[in-house]
Amino acid sequence: MIEKKKKYKLGDFNYALPKKFIAQHPTTRRDGSKLMIVHKDSGQIEHKKFADISQYMRKNDLLVLNNTKVFPARLYANKDRTEAKVEVFLLRELSENLWEVMVRPARKVRIGNKLMFTPKLMCDVIDNTVSGGRVVRFELDGVNLNDVIDRIGICPLPPYIDREADTKDKKRYQTVYASERGAVAAPTAGLHFTDALINRLNKKGIILDNITLHIGLGTFRPVQVEDLNRHQMDSEYFEVSPATAMAINKARKRHRSIIAVGTSTVRALETIAISGFQVTPKRGWTDKFIYPPYDFKMVDKMITNFHSPKSTLMMMIGAFAGRKLILKAYREAKKHNYRFLSYGDAMMII
Repeated sequence: MIEKKKKYKLGDFNYALPKKFIAQHPTTRRDGSKLMIVHKDSGQIEHKKFADISQYMRKNDLLVLNNTKVFPARLYANKDRTEAKVEVFLLRELSENLWEVMVRPARKVRIGNKLMFTPKLMCDVIDNTVSGGRVVRFELDGVNLNDVIDRIGICPLPPYIDREADTKDKKRYQTVYASERGAVAAPTAGLHFTDALINRLNKKGIILDNITLHIGLGTFRPVQVEDLNRHQMDSEYFEVSPATAMAINKARKRHRSIIAVGTSTVRALETIAISGFQVTPKRGWTDKFIYPPYDFKMVDKMITNFHSPKSTLMMMIGAFAGRKLILKAYREAKKHNYRFLSYGDAMMII
C-alpha cells in the first residue's frame, strides 16, 4: 500500500510488545514456525506455515541468503592473575590476534591490564575505543585462537532472551547454511530454513545464492534520537561475491524476483545497488541506514522476523511495505499469537 511521503520520527515506529509475545526458545522444528504473508500493494494478509513458503516463489526467482556464522563471542577471564572475573565480549577482529571487545565491569578494565582465559590463552588491554570498548591483543601459547574460543565461549543470545544459553542454542541460533565465521548475532530470518526445505526450493527451480554480512551488536542498540536523519548505524563487514553479482544481474535481466532473506541481506544488496546498471562484486564495510522514504533498487520481496519497537529493522520494513501496513500486520500477529523477535515467527513481504 502506497503511503504519502513524509518525514518520520522515532515514535512513529513504536508499538506495544508485551513480554509474553517474545519467544524465549526456538520452535521444535525450524520450518514449523508461523509465516505471515503481507501483500504490500493490496494490503492483504495471509497466515501460513514457514514450510509453505515455496508457494510464493517462482522458477528462476533468486533467493539471497546471508551465510554469516555466529561464533561463541562471550568469554570470561580473570584479571591480572587474580580472582576478579571479567566478561569479554568479542566484537570484531581488527588484525591477527587483535580484537575490539566490550568488557564488564568496564570501569575495572584499563589499558595495561592482562586478562587470563586459560593457562594457554591470555590478552593484553592496549587501547580504549570511542564506543566504550577496549582493544586487546591475544597471546597464544601453542593453541589456535578460534579453537579455544569455540571450546570456552558462550553463544551470545540477544538481550531480550531472559535465560542463559544452553547446548541447544549452539545449533539453533545458527542457520543450517552458515559458513563464514564472524557474526555475534544470527541472521534470524534464515533460522526457519531446513536442508529439506532448501532441497524443495532447488527442485522447484528457485536459484539460491549467498552474501555475507557479519551482524554486530549494533543490531540490538536502541535508536537514541527522535530525528531519524541524525541516527548513525554501526558499520558491519559484508561481501558480495562475483558469482552472486552475476546471479543478481541475470535475475534482473530475466525480470525475476530478487528475494532477500533477512534485513542483513537487504542492507548488503542495497549497499551495492545501482539503478539500471549491472552490479559488481564488492566487499567492505556498510553503515547503510534504510528508513522511509526509501526507494529500494535491488529487493523485490523480503523474508524477515517480527522486530522490536522503534528498531532500525522496524524502520527498514516500514520503508519496504509502508509503515501503516506493517503496524496493521503486527496488530494482526498479536491477535493470532505470533512469536516475536529472534526465535519468533516469520513474515514474507511480497
